[in-house]
Amino acid sequence: MKDLLSNPYLSLLTRAFLGCFFIIVSIDKIADPAAFALSIGNYKLLPSSAGAIIATVLPWLELLSGFAILFGAVQRGSSLLLCLMLGVFTVAVASALVRGLDISCGCFTQDPSAGKIGWMKVAENGSLLILSLFLFFSKADKFTLESFISDTGKTEENTDNKE
Repeated sequence: MKDLLSNPYLSLLTRAFLGCFFIIVSIDKIADPAAFALSIGNYKLLPSSAGAIIATVLPWLELLSGFAILFGAVQRGSSLLLCLMLGVFTVAVASALVRGLDISCGCFTQDPSAGKIGWMKVAENGSLLILSLFLFFSKADKFTLESFISDTGKTEENTDNKE
């Protein structure tokens, strides 16, 4: 397990997948926050005023977290945020299923006829949660923006010391 957590290529692949995934799912929500607020309202978990605020803020968190994960900037914080969001999404979908709601998840599109929720959505969210947890605990920092900045600083420091 320790080898997996320190594998820079597995970390890079996971970051690329999760980063692109969250960037893509945020786009339609950012473009039409009113429709996303309706999707949130369909879950019948929050008052409409809270749904409107979440519909405005959440897609931007997804977009920024997606870019941060993709480029390896603040990876632990971004992956923790993804874990929290995915945990909430999973509970919301499971709650809607248990209550017998026949609704669209609101993940990729705000079209109410697209992508009805089901237990596969819970499994999908669980899989994404596992990938986010992997990044949170990963020790691999190769191919990250943080590593690049750190290495650049060390190179400049070495150059300054030689002069």
